[in-house]
Amino acid sequence: MNHKQIVGRYGEDLALEYLKKKGYKITDRNLKISYQEIDIIAKIKEKIVLIEVKTRVSKYDNSAEENFSRRKINNLIKALEIYTARNKINPENARLDLITVDINKAKKIAKIKHYKDVF
Repeated sequence: MNHKQIVGRYGEDLALEYLKKKGYKITDRNLKISYQEIDIIAKIKEKIVLIEVKTRVSKYDNSAEENFSRRKINNLIKALEIYTARNKINPENARLDLITVDINKAKKIAKIKHYKDVF
């Protein structure tokens, strides 16, 4: 694993713990759908949630959410459509979320933000 992959995996681990504390049931992780990988698939109440996790370390000027492009959103929407069709899930019972993890190495803290229903 390279440094970027290690940071990304750590951010996903933090996001998983956050989601569990919020009552989400994790159903899958790093699921390939067509050419897109969904970081986390979870369930909350009757809703299926596909979650993209963006992680950045404080040495970068931009925050994690600034790297969530319109193109990435469109690719995730396509993945959501494929996932719901394959699993016979009503699209109204699914949503796409973004979790950003900004890590400050100097202070040894991570700031997590959860954006629900990003499209």
